Amino acid sequence: MESVLRYLDWTSVGLALLGGLVSLVLLEIFRLNSSRSQSPPGPKPMLFVGNLPQFMKDKMGYIRSMPKYGEMCSMYLGRKPTIVLNSVQIAKEAFVQNGAVFSGRPSLPLIRWINKGYGIVMATYGNSWRQQRRFALHTLRDFGLGKKSVEERVAEEARYLIKEMLKQEGKPFYPIHPIMNAVSNIICSIVFGDRFEYDDRRFAELLEIINENIRFSGSPVAQIFNLVPFIKHLPGPQQKIRQNLDSLNKFIFDEIEEHRKTLDPENPRDFIDSYLVEMKKQQGSNEDSTFHENNMVRSTIDLFGAGTETTANTLRWGLIYMMEHPDVQERCHEEIVRVLGFDCFPSMDDRAQLPYTLATVHEIQRYANIVPLGVVHQTTQPTKLRGYHIPAGTNIMSNLTAIMADKDHWKYPNTFNPENFLDEKGQFCKNDSFLPFSLGPRVCLGETLARTELFIFFTSLIQQLKFSWPPGAPPLNMDGIVGVVRANLPFNTICRSRETTN
Repeated sequence: MESVLRYLDWTSVGLALLGGLVSLVLLEIFRLNSSRSQSPPGPKPMLFVGNLPQFMKDKMGYIRSMPKYGEMCSMYLGRKPTIVLNSVQIAKEAFVQNGAVFSGRPSLPLIRWINKGYGIVMATYGNSWRQQRRFALHTLRDFGLGKKSVEERVAEEARYLIKEMLKQEGKPFYPIHPIMNAVSNIICSIVFGDRFEYDDRRFAELLEIINENIRFSGSPVAQIFNLVPFIKHLPGPQQKIRQNLDSLNKFIFDEIEEHRKTLDPENPRDFIDSYLVEMKKQQGSNEDSTFHENNMVRSTIDLFGAGTETTANTLRWGLIYMMEHPDVQERCHEEIVRVLGFDCFPSMDDRAQLPYTLATVHEIQRYANIVPLGVVHQTTQPTKLRGYHIPAGTNIMSNLTAIMADKDHWKYPNTFNPENFLDEKGQFCKNDSFLPFSLGPRVCLGETLARTELFIFFTSLIQQLKFSWPPGAPPLNMDGIVGVVRANLPFNTICRSRETTN
């Protein structure tokens, strides 16, 4: 009799669990159907995980398919819909005309774990973000942003980069480290007041940490982390990002301590000095100041990281496109040498005389499309867009892939062709659908610096060096690795001095 009761007990437990599971699935089906009926159209999501499996399987293919659902569509990266804006018109309507409503940032578990709400790039839309961004812009301008002094720094660093690359002349090498080091040295000179040598092992490790964290942030593990944040307590690859952050924080803290020891409040040397001065001033007069050590460390990391990887990544794609299109490389070189010769290094004032080269730099940015869905935004309050009610806290993405390959706005939307930025007279012409830096209140604060770096680094490299694929190099996957940014897969190049090849 006792064994029968025990059997019945287990049967009851099993039936209760099965009933609970069925109820949970039915509730999820009802919730999902209700959500989809109120959201813009989009691919059909799976229960609990949404469209994540399809998205992770082929990210670029999935992103390119979004416009078939309309100017505005939905995808589910988890249980909540993310609204995707597929045209420049609707992106401007949201981010420019209604900027305050569409300029929030989501408080995703991974982001909270990384920045704890501090800094600039992923900080929530509010007083702290406004103060930190305004201060960063003001300070960057004080230290040369948009002025000749920064141009001169970039031109000088370009000479170091060319010298470093020529150490490998005629031999295949992967240029990730020299390019990252060169680009990073520009923001380092503004933030830390110094540059780092190309053979500095500690700095090389730091750049690799940035690379690793960016790759991780777009990986399947990162998506699982956002769905099941409890895994931060478990062993696994997610712990590597914590170790990397600790190393990065230590590097920044060490820099801050060195600056504290030698600070002259009347003569700040760089961003960190300026922040220390502002922090002391605010603490004496403002109890609710957002200028404190946590924001200083995170803002410094944001400037350092954002000022390194995006521009370096774009330049690496630029080398790939130049090797893929040697006719474009030769035409750029011919124009540069005709205008500047070999001895005169380029400046931003030369852009008007180098229309084809300037168009090529813009086409590299358009075609490389390194942030395919932009940086995620979030609505700060309930709103309406194109007749759809959008609740507060809805994630919004701009499909820059679709916008920068819209056949109605580009002559050659799906191929690499600098003619996309040239008029019938061969002069450079702007395009309103060119949005690599996004738009609205959250537009990239380093846009001016990035434009300067891309033009001067690229023009200097093509002026002095010729790049080609190593003999027998296999075709490269041009979709690359899509994470927070779309990075190229590792590749080798061969560079030769133009003075020896001409």
